[in-house]
Amino acid sequence: MDGDVADLSALSQLAKQKDAWLMVDDAHGMAALGHTGAGICEAQAVTQHDVQILMGTLGKGFGTAGAFVAGSTELIDYLTNFARPYIYTTAMPASIAAATLASLNIIKTEPQRRTHLNDLIAHFRKEAALLGFNLMTSHTAIQPLLVGDAEQALAISNELKQQGIMVTAIRPPTVPQGTSRLRITLSAAHSVDHVDRLLSALNGLADIYPSIKKLDNTHGVSS
Repeated sequence: MDGDVADLSALSQLAKQKDAWLMVDDAHGMAALGHTGAGICEAQAVTQHDVQILMGTLGKGFGTAGAFVAGSTELIDYLTNFARPYIYTTAMPASIAAATLASLNIIKTEPQRRTHLNDLIAHFRKEAALLGFNLMTSHTAIQPLLVGDAEQALAISNELKQQGIMVTAIRPPTVPQGTSRLRITLSAAHSVDHVDRLLSALNGLADIYPSIKKLDNTHGVSS
């Protein structure tokens, strides 16, 4: 929700101490993180010996639909025979499978898309900090902007929508009371001009909704 990244090495060590398996649901890291876009495991250089079960969705970075589970042959055989949701579902449509394979090829062979995305993230964070926005700690494509009040977060989201900018307002019960935020999501399809347009729109709304800016000049989330 906040674009933060788990410490897989520490979690893996703890799992090994407890003789447990570690399962990672890398919904947002696939295509965006790692040298080849393989996700958080690649980005943090952990292997299948550290993460025994890897799940990922195809509906985000891949731009298609569906999901997958990766693991040992024994694990996959077990799920194939005993996972009721899998047993009683239908196969992925051939068109979706073909589109996913095409997406995978793009992810592997066009790293400039990730480079561009990372440049956009750095640009957004730098300019947003200079403008004094309540940035949360994230260096991924998900950039939450803390608002606090749920009604104000929704109002800002609606104001941005009127300007042709889609930013979701995240409110309780999805997040704790008093921590509603705008969930800004960047992609490789965006440009620097898009980011600057968003920042300009937010800055224009700050006079009406001052809670989106910090009360002081320290870096981080206002208390």
